[in-house]
Amino acid sequence: MIQNFSVLFTLFCQVLWLASLKAAELPAQNGTVSIETQEWPFKPGPRSVKVYLYYPGNKLANVTTETGLMLNLHNWGGTNTSGAGNPAVLTKELNVIAISVDYVQSGSWKTQVGAPYDFGYLQAIDALRALSFVYHELIKEKIPFNSRRIYSSGGSGGGNVTLMCNKLAPHTFTCVVDICGMPRLTDDIAFNLPGGSVLNARYSQDKSSASYLTPGAQEIRYIGNPAHLKVMKDLGHETKIVIIHGTTDSYCLFPDAKQMYENMKAANLDVEAKFVTPQDIDKVVFRSTGHSLGDRTKMMTKFGGEYMIPGREKFRLRKSPTDFELKQDVIYPTSDGRFVVSYADGKPTIHFEPKGTHSKANSDRN
Repeated sequence: MIQNFSVLFTLFCQVLWLASLKAAELPAQNGTVSIETQEWPFKPGPRSVKVYLYYPGNKLANVTTETGLMLNLHNWGGTNTSGAGNPAVLTKELNVIAISVDYVQSGSWKTQVGAPYDFGYLQAIDALRALSFVYHELIKEKIPFNSRRIYSSGGSGGGNVTLMCNKLAPHTFTCVVDICGMPRLTDDIAFNLPGGSVLNARYSQDKSSASYLTPGAQEIRYIGNPAHLKVMKDLGHETKIVIIHGTTDSYCLFPDAKQMYENMKAANLDVEAKFVTPQDIDKVVFRSTGHSLGDRTKMMTKFGGEYMIPGREKFRLRKSPTDFELKQDVIYPTSDGRFVVSYADGKPTIHFEPKGTHSKANSDRN
């Protein structure tokens, strides 16, 4: 009897949780919402993330037909806008709704145990689902906005998640700005090996461990993966990618960022890089060539603003429909299978299919 009551109570709580998520709507002023997102294997069950919304002039009523959307993503170990741009500046200078997300493993990394660092995988799904939520709510509420102006930016871990968002949603963004983000999950970061980055993502090389890093899981997190860049190009990727990186960065190593940039150029993606040297230090935008670099808000508006601000010579509008509209699968093959990003419901989910478990017909889908 007690066991049955416990089961019923659990189901009742889940129903209430789902009902609260379905009732989420855009606040009239700057505020937060909680949205449902994909299950995290290290903590099975329903999951939600906190989304922070910042409007031009602090009010939803100020959104116009020229207003765009912008993910503004925090650093590894942060929440909300830590290590990211100042939303008051971004909303004013870029005329966007700035969207920050407490994606999986947000908060102090030192206090988190039991799982390796996600490194942009479900974190990007969380951010894209937040973007999808705002996108669809604006349409549902018949609030005009400029869907051809969709951006993302972030610093450090937020730069990594920005680049992963661009990878997992190759038709959605007009411009993305990566500031000193991690280009790939290298062995030294994954397994805390000496001689490389000071970061430790706490993965295991033991195949029996829950934290074992499979080849495919490492490959999907390699943003400069030539095979995956080719997939993006073949899909018609048209996003302007801006990379800003310090040449003495000891967290997200400069050689990795340079290789990522070169691989993107070789794949004919539209990318440019600002590699910060001592000659660039001006004490206004750049204060160092290391990981912190300087004023990340000014970096976003100075280097990304050329493509984001209406009236600028290089201002652009995306031509393609978003992945939310296309509702197609985005597929990235790996040495041990493939990752499938599904937009069937207008918002993304991602899953891995081991080799030999999918048909050729399915593999030909976009």
